[in-house]
Amino acid sequence: MGMKQRILVTGANGTTGREVITALHHRGVTGIVAAGSNAERTAAAFSGMASAVRLDLTDPATYDAALDGITKIYLMRPPAISDVQRHVAPFITRAAERGVSHIVFLSLQGVEHNHIVPHYRIEQNILASGVDYTFLRPSFFMQNLATTHRDDIRTHGTIVVPAGSGKTNFIDVRDIAEAAAIAFTEDGHRNTAYELTGSEALDYETVAAILSDACGKKIVYTSPSIPAFFFHELRRHTPVPFILVMIMLYTVARSGKAAGTTDTVRKLLKRDPITFSQFAHDYRHVWVDG
Repeated sequence: MGMKQRILVTGANGTTGREVITALHHRGVTGIVAAGSNAERTAAAFSGMASAVRLDLTDPATYDAALDGITKIYLMRPPAISDVQRHVAPFITRAAERGVSHIVFLSLQGVEHNHIVPHYRIEQNILASGVDYTFLRPSFFMQNLATTHRDDIRTHGTIVVPAGSGKTNFIDVRDIAEAAAIAFTEDGHRNTAYELTGSEALDYETVAAILSDACGKKIVYTSPSIPAFFFHELRRHTPVPFILVMIMLYTVARSGKAAGTTDTVRKLLKRDPITFSQFAHDYRHVWVDG
């Protein structure tokens, strides 16, 4: 068997990191190490499931302690980091030097055709490192509606995204996390890229209708122009680089290029992907007062 596996989960307190730790724990994996900017808070969040370390990708002084004894890494790009050559590439290099054998990286659907996005450069860095990889390339997260767009939906009953009438294929982050856990714990997933989607593409009118039904209140899709969306997010104090990334992603949806589906989730998880209706039901509490 060799050395005991220790899996470092970066962005442990984020949308996907939290679910990856849960999925690994459900599979009976011990030796999960949750990485966050505040080790004490992270340790408290995952008590009984994972130990915790401080990791700040912008601070190389935190790398070695975080990588101590680690054999595998779940890597995601912190949204605040756009200069990946400066802040992510050195971490990948150090991980390779420290003997990490497998990196599961949260990439992006269509990344192989989109060399502008930071995820593409991170994939290239991992390939250059020589470490075995699994690239997870998911479509739009359903959970974005429960995080990034939560306040608009909860407070104003509006979905404000510049996707026009284009259809989007959504995936539940819980399915991505289960795919990551499978890649870590089962054979046959190394040096592979998986395009992960749900089973249906929906326009935002339909999304609003499903959320209205789940929440028992009227939720409206406002379909703003791109400039209107930019200023809407600016008023919410969203950082400009993050707004620009969102605009880029929603422009893909607007053009109808975000509607494609694959059956990869069904093959990997041996079940159907979680539906948007199921997601809306499960997260109802996020948008309903009280």
